[in-house]
Amino acid sequence: MKFVDEASIRVEAGDGGSGCVSFRREKFIPRGGPDGGDGGDGGSVFLIADTNLNTLVDFRHRRRFRAERGRDGMGRNRTGRSGKDLLVRVPVGTRVRDEETGEAIGELMHAGERLLVAQGGFHGIGNTRFKSSTNRAPRQSKPGTPGERRGLDLELILLADVGLLGFPNAGKSSLIRRVSSARPKVADYPFTTLHPNLGVVSLGRGRSFVIADIPGVIEGAAEGTGLGIRFLKHLSRTRLLLHLVDIAPRDERTDPAQQVRQIEGELGAFDADLAQKQRWLVFNKCDLLDGAELAHRRAEILGWLGWTGPVFAISALTGEGTVELMQALMRSLEQEHREIAIDPDEGEDAGDWHPLS
Repeated sequence: MKFVDEASIRVEAGDGGSGCVSFRREKFIPRGGPDGGDGGDGGSVFLIADTNLNTLVDFRHRRRFRAERGRDGMGRNRTGRSGKDLLVRVPVGTRVRDEETGEAIGELMHAGERLLVAQGGFHGIGNTRFKSSTNRAPRQSKPGTPGERRGLDLELILLADVGLLGFPNAGKSSLIRRVSSARPKVADYPFTTLHPNLGVVSLGRGRSFVIADIPGVIEGAAEGTGLGIRFLKHLSRTRLLLHLVDIAPRDERTDPAQQVRQIEGELGAFDADLAQKQRWLVFNKCDLLDGAELAHRRAEILGWLGWTGPVFAISALTGEGTVELMQALMRSLEQEHREIAIDPDEGEDAGDWHPLS
């Protein structure tokens, strides 16, 4: 299924039912009086986060959602039935904005969380409510108010612990295939992934994390080149970045160190905070080099970059070094979670991340 992370929909809450004008007419009761009932409230529209969804693709086929209208009031002081609320299921991690104003309405970050996006209309008033000592036979009523109607822009925020970035053909899709059950397209020729891929890395019971292959990070991405900022925004939601580097590029003129610098520049141009996020350097395709050449190239690149962070050498194709890398990631994420849990200033966020069981 194609990953779709943006969609526009229209939601329409139900109108309130109108009040009724009615008078009691019964045999042997000479003075009946008014008995018109109130209308029912209109149904509201709610978005609800559903863990069974991971894409907004369903909203490409259905874009309009309308809640039920409240029923009109009836004689004998019968109140009209209220319209049913409409629940629209969206993936966990959906951000909602007003289409016309761009105003942020809310985010659905936890399973089962609800967000009111269109309030149903208020019920109308029947003529019974207008009865008084000076108005014994009121003939007026009030209609129900219209339900709220608005266009919504939905944006899916990737809820991944680890984000992969690197130039096309660095081996990101191959790595996520190797360490998880995700099956993105891979090939032996250069091309870029067109949509994010999510995979769950499991290292035993209760020890797992989500890894995401983020496409579109190439030179000029921050200005909209290629897929541009469409997917760069997802990187800010990850806890840690893996920067994959092809240490044995096909083209001898390609400089891996220069590619690292180019992507660093794109991250900084898009968001200064994103450039400061924890990032590990991963040299891929080490199976194509012997030990001496691998050590030489690694030292040369690290020296040119002045890199002081964590460094790993792997082969996504053969699996060499991938287990050690995943275990190191798991330990780092668990340590970060423990630090957040004991930090009183971060108490509200302590439950935001947990290993998937």
